[in-house]
Amino acid sequence: MNYRVIDMENDARRAHFALFRGMKNPYLSLTVNCDITSAYRTIRQKGYPVFLTLLYCVANAANCVAELRRRIVGQQVIEYEACTASHTVALPNGTYCYCALDCAKPLESFLPYALAEVEKAKANPNIDDGDAVDTLFFISALPWISFTSLSHPVSDPPDSNPRITMGKFFAQDGKMLLPLNLTAHHALADGLHFARFFAAFEQLAAEIE
Repeated sequence: MNYRVIDMENDARRAHFALFRGMKNPYLSLTVNCDITSAYRTIRQKGYPVFLTLLYCVANAANCVAELRRRIVGQQVIEYEACTASHTVALPNGTYCYCALDCAKPLESFLPYALAEVEKAKANPNIDDGDAVDTLFFISALPWISFTSLSHPVSDPPDSNPRITMGKFFAQDGKMLLPLNLTAHHALADGLHFARFFAAFEQLAAEIE
């Protein structure tokens, strides 16, 4: 996995990094109702799997924001060239397992690949993210609830992997809206970076063909 070390001593966010890194709960969390009207129409017309198609947009939107690809590793901050999506897969017994997906593919090749990987995960379920955990975006869905906020359990010491959760989409004022939560380490990302993520997601969703 390609990455570069960020010189935080000379970074514009040096003071912010130092401030938020030492907090007990250093996470910033924001939920936005994102417009997926065009994407929803295309998904239905073409029979695409809803969650995997939206996950594709979510992961690629997160990869568009450099700050969301940054991780605190020991005393360093490293920025990955690209990160992988690790998402939850529902199991028949009411629990779930994890499935890691490379989303750096055209959608037409990503979907069959993703469906095959999901079946592999179901056949051999686990909740171990493996050795490359720092390279992951943690992605999940609550398709039963149109939530307005969300909190996550976190490790101690706090990890720096962004967590992205999709809720139950709903119709409002002629649009189809998706509750989308982003939770990220505030030492690495601010509201500006969150706004860039949500904007990138809506743009990528609108471009689905």
